[in-house]
Amino acid sequence: MSTMSKPSAPLPPVKIPASSPTSAAPSTDARQVRSQRQLVLASTSPFRRELLGRLGLAFEAAAPDCDETRLDDEPPQALVQRLAEAKARAVAAAFPDALIIGSDQVACLDDQLLGKPGGREKALEQLRQASGRRVIFETGLCLYDARNDWLQVCCEPYQVQFRVLSEAEIAAYVDREQPFGCAGSFKSEGLGIALFERLEGADPTGLIGLPLIRLCALMRNAGVDPLR
Repeated sequence: MSTMSKPSAPLPPVKIPASSPTSAAPSTDARQVRSQRQLVLASTSPFRRELLGRLGLAFEAAAPDCDETRLDDEPPQALVQRLAEAKARAVAAAFPDALIIGSDQVACLDDQLLGKPGGREKALEQLRQASGRRVIFETGLCLYDARNDWLQVCCEPYQVQFRVLSEAEIAAYVDREQPFGCAGSFKSEGLGIALFERLEGADPTGLIGLPLIRLCALMRNAGVDPLR
């Protein structure tokens, strides 16, 4: 889905150091192509920074300042798309010529949204609830072309089927990995994979917080090809 709209007045961003690409250095020609547009990740998440770094593109990261409160009766898909756009727009004043990436994610257990637990007891509670059940992760993604005031927004779902977990397994996992800053109380890129029966979805990187397959498609639409 793509929309055209005028940006709202953004809040000043807080810059953090740019992430380094994790792939092999491109050729001189490729570096020249890649430097034609500035790329900005509107996030301070180390997981999203690591994911974006896999594409081997130079980018900067900035902290968006925006209200993430859910609106009354707002569906999860609408929530994450709205916040992904808001995060991208929030740093646009500092990067008026850039392509800006915004992303937001929620975990859904039936009609309940599972946020970041913030501590041990809440993490234990979330995993008890998820035991033997399916949790759907909705990841909103926005690529905002600040130069041309053009944006693309989409939502990428991913499903996690949990095993039936014992109390001992839940406690052992929480104490070892301490996933207190992760929606749903697990890290799929770490030991959290041991909690699952199966994973279902088009883009496994979406589960970590930044769906790279979809992002590459949006970037190609904007004239940036990670393979060039």
